[in-house]
Amino acid sequence: MCASAPHQGQTCAVPSITGRVEVNLTVRDPLASAVWYAQLLGIETLYEFVPADGRVSYACLVEPSSGLVLCFVGHPTNPGEPFDETHTGLDHLEFLVATRDELDEWASRLDHLGVEHSGVKQPAHTENAMLTFRDPDNIQLEFFWRSPSARHE
Repeated sequence: MCASAPHQGQTCAVPSITGRVEVNLTVRDPLASAVWYAQLLGIETLYEFVPADGRVSYACLVEPSSGLVLCFVGHPTNPGEPFDETHTGLDHLEFLVATRDELDEWASRLDHLGVEHSGVKQPAHTENAMLTFRDPDNIQLEFFWRSPSARHE
């Protein structure tokens, strides 16, 4: 704990975090989103919250090897508009892959699932490559490969 404010010259230790990442996305239909992501990523249901009225309003998935948790939240006041990354908040979700070849494998998987995508792209300004697509709520998703020679980008 810091006894004085940082501007008085004292540095404070930064509390630790576990490293586990949990992402909570507001969606129109949490159960449908959970099914879509589970099918896409091959991940399993962690839990669902069902309020007394029976409407599923919270569904979470976990990817066992990385520990990534994706949760889908249905707010009763959600007007149902599709996601727009140009508004304040989330821009996109990026899933890193280990090799460039895995992007081609993901493109094939998206084709198999009937998910429209960009194809594998490598921008002229970098050696990195990516594959972009959108979920049922229009949230932009990306599989991204970071070239070993471009780790700082």
